[in-house]
Amino acid sequence: MKRRFTLPALTVAAVTGSMFVAVSPASAHGYISSPPSRQANCASGAVSGCGDIVYEPQSVEQPKGSTQCNGGGSRFTVLNDNSKNWPAASVGSSVTFNWVITARHRTSTWEYFIGNRLVASFNDNGAQPGATKTHTVNFSGYSGRQTVLARWNVADTVNAFYSCVDVNFGGATNPTPTTPGPTPTTPAPTTPAPTTPTPPPATTNPGSTTWAAGTAYKAGDRVTYAGRSYQCRQAHTAISGWEPPYVAALWTAV
Repeated sequence: MKRRFTLPALTVAAVTGSMFVAVSPASAHGYISSPPSRQANCASGAVSGCGDIVYEPQSVEQPKGSTQCNGGGSRFTVLNDNSKNWPAASVGSSVTFNWVITARHRTSTWEYFIGNRLVASFNDNGAQPGATKTHTVNFSGYSGRQTVLARWNVADTVNAFYSCVDVNFGGATNPTPTTPGPTPTTPAPTTPAPTTPTPPPATTNPGSTTWAAGTAYKAGDRVTYAGRSYQCRQAHTAISGWEPPYVAALWTAV
């Protein structure tokens, strides 16, 4: 009799466990949008060959304590590849970092490193952030090209979110050397032939609307913002701070 009652109990436990897994929310929820982090540069297309981080720039989540750009996991290892041509933002000694947060985890601390050195830490004492988060960090004493590792430590889990930002203290952003060519000669004046004015090309795609905070967008919707067109990647309600150029997880340029 004992065996007949034990089997149904195990079956109920297994079903209950599978139901729990099915409804558990996916974890993936924040990255630095400006200055552009490595995952932001991948998502925007500024860097190619990044793999699936292009679609999930907010998903670099691993246990706390790592100083690697991908958090030390087996996924998104491309973020650790220093041989890639990562753009470096030109900055001064004081840098303001802007996070885009698509799931607002309660937070213990936000940390900023260069190498293994902790440059700044901001303690939120378990508070829940908004849709965006901004920190200004003083990097006095640093010069030239550096990689800043930002670590968002979640208060109620063992995990953190990681974001690496390449910067150039006091320098130009990836300057491209130019070679002066020969001195141009001045052509003889000519009388131009009359031309028919051509209307300027349209700057928006058909069916697109102007992006606006408070609007509910679904996947496939098209909007314009600052003269550029974007297509919605996933359904959401827009808020201030989630403008299309800054949330590659939600919008892609078209």
